[in-house]
Amino acid sequence: QVQLVQSGGGLVQPGGSLRLSCEASGFSLGAYAIGWFRQAPGKERKGISFISASAGSTYYTDSVKGRFTVERDNAKNTVYLQMNILKPEDTAVYYCAAGLLTAVTLWIGGYDYWGQGAKVAVSS
Repeated sequence: QVQLVQSGGGLVQPGGSLRLSCEASGFSLGAYAIGWFRQAPGKERKGISFISASAGSTYYTDSVKGRFTVERDNAKNTVYLQMNILKPEDTAVYYCAAGLLTAVTLWIGGYDYWGQGAKVAVSS
C-alpha cells in the first residue's frame, strides 16, 4: 500500500521544539519532492516548506523561516521537519506530501501522496 505515515506531533510550550517525521511506505521517496503544509483550526491548508528530491533545494515561507528546518534521509525513506522556537500561532495539523516536482511549489494540487496529518499544539 502506497502511503506516507507521519509521526511526532504533540503538545509543546511556546519556545519549545518538535520534530515531525514522514515515512514513505510502498514506494521509494527518493524521486519525490516533499512539501510540508499546515492547517490551523478554521483555516485553509497552506504550504510552509519544500525540499527537493535530492535535498539540494529547500524553501520556507516567512512564517517559519529561521525556526523550521526540513531534511530528508532517502536511505530511511523519511523526511523530517524540525520545528524550533514554536509559537502559539504554529498550532495546526501538519501534513507532508510527496510529488514528482522539479521546482519549488507549495501548490496543493502538485502533490500525489499525502500523510495522515499530525496535530501540533503550542500552548502554555
